[in-house]
Amino acid sequence: MFSFHDVIGQEEVKQKLLHEAHEGRIAHAQLFCGPPGGGKMALALAYARYLCCPHHTPTDACGTCPSCVKWDKLVHPDVHFAFPIVKNAKAKKEVCDDYLPQWRQLLLESPYFALEHWLDKMDTENGQAIIYAKESDEITRKLSLKSSEGGYKITIIWLPEKMHEACANKLLKLLEDPPRQTVFLLVSETPEQILPTIQSRTQRINIPKISDEDIARALQQKYGVQPQDSETIAHMANGSFLKALETIHLNEENDLFFNLFVSLMRLSYARKIRDMKQWSEQVAGLRRERQKDFLAYCQHMIRESFISNFHCQEMNYMTRAEQNFATRFAPFVNERNVMGIMHELSEAQIHIEQNVNPRMVFFDFSLKMIVLLKN
Repeated sequence: MFSFHDVIGQEEVKQKLLHEAHEGRIAHAQLFCGPPGGGKMALALAYARYLCCPHHTPTDACGTCPSCVKWDKLVHPDVHFAFPIVKNAKAKKEVCDDYLPQWRQLLLESPYFALEHWLDKMDTENGQAIIYAKESDEITRKLSLKSSEGGYKITIIWLPEKMHEACANKLLKLLEDPPRQTVFLLVSETPEQILPTIQSRTQRINIPKISDEDIARALQQKYGVQPQDSETIAHMANGSFLKALETIHLNEENDLFFNLFVSLMRLSYARKIRDMKQWSEQVAGLRRERQKDFLAYCQHMIRESFISNFHCQEMNYMTRAEQNFATRFAPFVNERNVMGIMHELSEAQIHIEQNVNPRMVFFDFSLKMIVLLKN
């Protein structure tokens, strides 16, 4: 686990990282960015393991040395992690190390995961996960220590766009004057939200979507999915191995989002105001990060429903249940209202991120859908 041969697809990126390591051109700060499910974290972990391994081969870590044995359990003393957390004063959990057992468990299960999976693993109450200012002091303290094994000291920061401004500014100073033999690996899904000054001090590595062929092959080899089914799932995944996993595991969250979306569209079309208010309260009861995920899912369904009007199957990425609903729903999403619906969904996302009362946000959106669906 956590080796280059475990990363699904991404051969071009692997070769680039290996080539730079062989030539000794290892940038002290690297920004891995790309769409969810493309394997950014898997690549960052494999690269970090390779840099730590004193006996690596031309293509991968050896897998047997003391460094690799520690990597198998994610207990290498020179590798540190920073990631978004939700503070829990009652349990005295204020920095990333307080959640390290849960973090290791998540990575050991699979390096292909999303923020929602991490929030579930933390078992937190409603709250937005961020990397707090205090974390920058922890990073500085760890990097001030001498390397335990005489090699690189590596800090992997997952979702640096979630950093508190004070934390980001302190990290900037570290990037400007890094300790000797220190490597920062930043793994981001929305790099445009990172401070421009931090972006300018990192070497950006764009991670593309995984090819359908690589996803299908991984599903067959790792999960025993039949070839024809694996090809169908790979197409629906649209380059995200995470989506492929959710499909074969019958992800409960996707089912919830689908049912909420269908319910909203039907209630809005029928103008059932009282039921729409109850619907808004149900969605408002979700965790704020899940509310944002739901709005992203709604955008996905609107886009797919609009595209299905063109009867071009290869351009659609929906499950069978979604396709069955879209067959009837698609005529109500057309060139007269599709941009308006997407705009309202984007506005709702912004308001949720700004901690606006979610009951107001979702009820307001549902009311606007009445007008938009009639267009």
